[in-house]
Amino acid sequence: MQAATCKALAALFLSAWAIGAQPPAGQKQTQPEFVRQAGQASREGRLDDALAIYRKELAGTPDSAAANRGAGVVLDLMGKGAEARKYFEKAIAAAATPQAKAGAERDMAMSYAFEGDCRNTVKYERMVVDYYATTKDFFQQGEVADEAARVCIDAGDFDAAEKWYKQGHDLGLKEPGITPERKDLWEFRWEHAQGRIAARRGSQAEAQKHVAAAKAILDRDPKMNPPQEVFYHYLAGYVALYGGDGKKALEELQQANQNDAFIQCLMGQAYEKAGDKEKAMEYYRKAAATTSHNPPGAYSRPFARKKLG
Repeated sequence: MQAATCKALAALFLSAWAIGAQPPAGQKQTQPEFVRQAGQASREGRLDDALAIYRKELAGTPDSAAANRGAGVVLDLMGKGAEARKYFEKAIAAAATPQAKAGAERDMAMSYAFEGDCRNTVKYERMVVDYYATTKDFFQQGEVADEAARVCIDAGDFDAAEKWYKQGHDLGLKEPGITPERKDLWEFRWEHAQGRIAARRGSQAEAQKHVAAAKAILDRDPKMNPPQEVFYHYLAGYVALYGGDGKKALEELQQANQNDAFIQCLMGQAYEKAGDKEKAMEYYRKAAATTSHNPPGAYSRPFARKKLG
């Protein structure tokens, strides 16, 4: 395989899990000016300004899907989920295409994720999985199922998380003409998920088996390593943290994605275990500033803000 092709595959593997609710690869979207302005305001932490921009647009075009979805996202970041979901309902109702409707349903799922509501997140993610079933996009079906599972494990519903991670794994493997490296990606994700679930259930021995299995997959497939290596360290650090080993957790998590708000929360917890509250607060402040409307953001922003008081 040519180097350029390998590089492209590596980028796909890394982005597919890390980003969350994003358009499928290769699908370009043009942004209206009001979306660009509101997005900039949101990233700068000016959520009131961002919401005002969206509401100004909605005053003239109340059925604007982009403005309704944008306003809903900002309200979720503000911790106003009930109000946010009124906008997502409008976006779903006004969607011009099945794909646009699925995108708004995915936003609705994430709105419930901000409140740790596994059941309602699954309700809407299932709708999105059903949409991708009509397009026979097995990769996206697997992605969305994993997304639902991620919310459920963070919410403490380990049975639901296990069910949806398994479904994501099985759907992903149904991709016609699936490549060996794509198969390895789904196997790696499944081991990763089982390791975290076992750790949360208090079964360290079982969790370590899955850590070892994930590492074996990574080591045998050079196309996955190094792009997926940060996720291995996330797994190893997660398992160590829930096993009570804060020092080991920090060693691993420092090699994970330092820009991921969820990793920042885990590191904050690890520093707390190590008795370094000042360092823990530093990481919680970083996590609390995230404006991502995806599973890591949905868990990390509320969690970190509570830690900061």
